[in-house]
Amino acid sequence: MTTIILEVDNRTVTTHFILLGFPTRPAFQLLLFSVFLATYLLTLLENLLIILAIHSDGQLHKPMYFFLSHLSFLEMWYVTVISPKMLVDFLSHDKSISFNGCMTQLYFFVTFVCTEYILLAVMAFDRYVAICNPLRYPVIMINQLCGTLAGGCWFCGLMTAMIKMVFIAQLHYCGTPQINHYFCDISPLLNVSCGDSSQAELVDFFLALMVIALPLCVVVASYAAILATILRIPSAQGCQKAFSTCASHLTVVILFYSTTLFTYARPKLMYAYNSNKVVSVLYTVIVPLLNPIIYCLRNRDVKAALRKTIHCRGSGPQGNGVFSS
Repeated sequence: MTTIILEVDNRTVTTHFILLGFPTRPAFQLLLFSVFLATYLLTLLENLLIILAIHSDGQLHKPMYFFLSHLSFLEMWYVTVISPKMLVDFLSHDKSISFNGCMTQLYFFVTFVCTEYILLAVMAFDRYVAICNPLRYPVIMINQLCGTLAGGCWFCGLMTAMIKMVFIAQLHYCGTPQINHYFCDISPLLNVSCGDSSQAELVDFFLALMVIALPLCVVVASYAAILATILRIPSAQGCQKAFSTCASHLTVVILFYSTTLFTYARPKLMYAYNSNKVVSVLYTVIVPLLNPIIYCLRNRDVKAALRKTIHCRGSGPQGNGVFSS
């Protein structure tokens, strides 16, 4: 394992980092490799099946499933940014990652996390319109608006990550930077910086506040309105039917927000402890694995479409558009 350090203008320029990962015995490393490899492949398969099912079944060409397909596509890349490098490190003694590789991994990871925060808020808004304004739903959630909302989620994620990277990449690192994590994240990088990182911390805090707090407010406001509407429904069957349409999304929101808020609402020094690695595994590995399962278990339409996709019963894409209102 070699860490290359260059001397530029009497200052060291680190070209590699060392990811400490999960330091355990070799036999346990092999077990972790097997578990995480199976989890990674299963996550890719689940999300791919959901995308194919939504594309091929005309009954799912609706705004809710259009956004779900974006979520599945996002999470396929979300886990791919992290898992391959982590799997290699389980089998290798050289756990180094180049500076450019680290920054690239960080950029795409931040992009996907920020995009998911905003996308989950958009999906909550979609459920709000469907339940609170059912008669106007086809008029409001038209193809153009849905496409704009989805594109806006990706654009905001890309721009947020770009702004953060401008400040993180300019930090100065000394000696042999050892990152106490299994992937390059902002807080661990701030932790190993030996220069003044106050400006980068301030920018990171402000952008995190915008990307986490604002979508969370949209989610809370949407579900508060949904709950008020459901409570006004006279029949118990009507209440159950209305709630079942958003139960899957609410479960996914709770899982994603609870695990990520635990990590990113804590001081950067908390990354000196291994407990944050366990929490990070929850939202980088476990949550993407569970999300497709949650949507399938709670949604009969998705389950039916998946059966057709798996058994190749569908004769081809149905419907004329990507989705219909």
